[in-house]
Amino acid sequence: MKIEPFALERWLTRHELHVKYDIAESGILPLTMADLLAFEPEDRRAETLDRLLTLPLGYSEAVGTLHLRTLLAETYRNCDPDNVLVTTGAIEANFLLFNVLLDAGDHVIAPYPAYQQLYSVPQALGCHVSRWEIRPETGFRYDVADLERLLTPQTRLIVVNTPHNPTGAMLSPEDLRRVYALAESVGAYVLCDEAYRWLTIPGGDIFAPPAFDLGPLGISVGTLSKPFGLPGLRLGWMVAPKEIVAKCWSMRDYVSLSPGKLNDALGVLAITHKDKIIARNQAIIEANLAAANRWVDNHAGLLSWTPPRGGLLALLRYNLDIPSLELSDKLAEEYSVMLAPGSAFGYEGHLRIGIGQNPSVFQQGLDATTRCFAELR
Repeated sequence: MKIEPFALERWLTRHELHVKYDIAESGILPLTMADLLAFEPEDRRAETLDRLLTLPLGYSEAVGTLHLRTLLAETYRNCDPDNVLVTTGAIEANFLLFNVLLDAGDHVIAPYPAYQQLYSVPQALGCHVSRWEIRPETGFRYDVADLERLLTPQTRLIVVNTPHNPTGAMLSPEDLRRVYALAESVGAYVLCDEAYRWLTIPGGDIFAPPAFDLGPLGISVGTLSKPFGLPGLRLGWMVAPKEIVAKCWSMRDYVSLSPGKLNDALGVLAITHKDKIIARNQAIIEANLAAANRWVDNHAGLLSWTPPRGGLLALLRYNLDIPSLELSDKLAEEYSVMLAPGSAFGYEGHLRIGIGQNPSVFQQGLDATTRCFAELR
């Protein structure tokens, strides 16, 4: 496979470990192991800690432990543990699914702009990829009529991402069912990247059900990175028909073999306390969304945005005569602020912002960005 460079990841690696104010962060503020342990009832914390400290760090179950897969299966309809494959992040789940489901010459429909993996990997496999564009003219919303025009009898896979990275667009429950019906009409699968599941926005849209819940052609991909603040665990999963899970597991033998054993145990702890983590996230999202709205309002004429309808991300449009990559580099190198260049997503004149950061750090990042804009003007 010959694949093009991953523009966003190449840019992130230059700056993300060196800046003070990462307000491009795509996930919620990371938890610590102490935070996870504190979610346990007080009378169980010592026992839980001892279990983690004495866990033999050998190989884990290749598909993910039965305990973790059972907990994940319970968050879907008509799902059992054999429908679940635990992976090294959602990125591995997507990669395996593309390689198992697709052959050179197949037709794929993928959202654009998007996390680059969702269209670059099918292209590298030799597929014909049509881009389902989420356009400023629609207020960065999905238009299912656009998808219908792209559909052909040769379509083998429709890729969706809701809530959407980088715009925060959402597919409504009705629209996702329309997408599924269109896929079903030509015998295509629907692969839904649900990395931002459970990250609701105050006043935002209703979440569509997981794609797996819609029928045998629906495949869901999830992760602990974005909604649980645990990207360092590198733990994701797919939920799919059992025969697809089996094929992906077989291919994974050549990639990462199995999840980390300690990661799996911490993942069990996180899913067990999902509701507490969601409540913690809501306070962060509410504070940062309010701060971002005030900031954009205070820079009318210079900045505009469509706030996320779900998830954590949105595109800021700026009115300055400077390319987004140059502006992002300047912010990172001179002001210690991370705002991702819109050019990494094919949208020049934009910056990607994320509202999952510590609210104090988020506000300081906005203030530093204001100083950068003042210099440029």
